[in-house]
Amino acid sequence: MISEGGAQLGRQAAHRLVHMNCCVIEEGLTDAEFARIEHEYEFEFADDHRAFLAAGLPVHEPREEEPGTSYAWERPWPDWRNGDPDELRRHLNWPIEFLLHDVQRGHWQPAWGERPDSSEAAVDLARSQLTGVPRMVPVYAHRFLPAGHGTFGHPVLSMWGSDIIYYGADLLDYINQEFEEPRPEYPEDWAPQATVPFWRDYP
Repeated sequence: MISEGGAQLGRQAAHRLVHMNCCVIEEGLTDAEFARIEHEYEFEFADDHRAFLAAGLPVHEPREEEPGTSYAWERPWPDWRNGDPDELRRHLNWPIEFLLHDVQRGHWQPAWGERPDSSEAAVDLARSQLTGVPRMVPVYAHRFLPAGHGTFGHPVLSMWGSDIIYYGADLLDYINQEFEEPRPEYPEDWAPQATVPFWRDYP
């Protein structure tokens, strides 16, 4: 069972995406499919993310990729039903791996202690420090929500290495921000607050 608030928010986001007619949406994931995915990839969807995917599984969108973007996966919408397992793992690992890419180029968190002299040693130390940080689950391309059954309403984060910004106050707001054309302006009181440990220190 998931929370009613999470279920409502996820269904609203799914309905909004259907209304925008911007992507192909297949039948939503079943409970058995959720159980398989969460067991195989070792995370649990947040309640709103789960309800969103239960209402309909987005698998394709026709817009061209932004010039200059390069991902470790082929499809912006993760195909949790039929996608290649290695590609899905790369998508799930993107926040950590691309952050380590930035560490190699000089990024460093003071909480990790003194940075080693060599880039390779810095990456090794950072990787050890990142063990156990909360899992982030891809929503679309490099937009992520925290994992976590029993939680909902987290801001959607755009994650590009150490360049992490808010891209929606919650899942519904994110769908509007990402797919509304032209992109709507943020309201004056728009002030999302990331709650997930570690990653909340970046935006």
